[in-house]
Amino acid sequence: MAQSRVTTLDLLAQDFTSMFRYRVFRLEVLDFYDAPNEHEPYARFLAGEPVDPAWREPWKRLVRGVCDSGRIMQRVQVVTEPVTDYIRFSLLHGKPASVEAGEDVRVLGRAEAASLTLHGDFWLFDDSVAVVLVYDGNGLVEHVELHEDPDLLPNLCGMRDLALRLAVPLPRYVSEHRITEGRIRAA
Repeated sequence: MAQSRVTTLDLLAQDFTSMFRYRVFRLEVLDFYDAPNEHEPYARFLAGEPVDPAWREPWKRLVRGVCDSGRIMQRVQVVTEPVTDYIRFSLLHGKPASVEAGEDVRVLGRAEAASLTLHGDFWLFDDSVAVVLVYDGNGLVEHVELHEDPDLLPNLCGMRDLALRLAVPLPRYVSEHRITEGRIRAA
């Protein structure tokens, strides 16, 4: 088994667009992520206030640049249903910017994802490099592992292909599950 190389999220972000020639895929499996750029928009969302879409502009520019270069960006977010406030925020205020910029974003209910072996989040670059994101218990990235393991990559490619087949496009998921701005109330 090939060894992994540990890096940082900042270095991954810096090298991101140069890590693939054709296709990049992301699988997200957590129900909450602690991303510093989301703190203020998420707080506004929870308070029922308008969320300024400008917070997504840097990512949107990156996605648009990748897609305009002829490369493919795909993502599947696995969600527990009914979705949490954080997932509603993500589906309504995070992911739509990616779709608008050209990323193929799909959503998969956790029950429908039962046939997947969900070990955690990863990026898959051109079927040749996997980047596994390791989180703490609060959704904050602890570290990032780069893998070029010939035993691991086929498994992740198979997981990607199955997740893409099972998941539905973001707009359809939001519509069919009636995901709205209103906060979920405790029973």
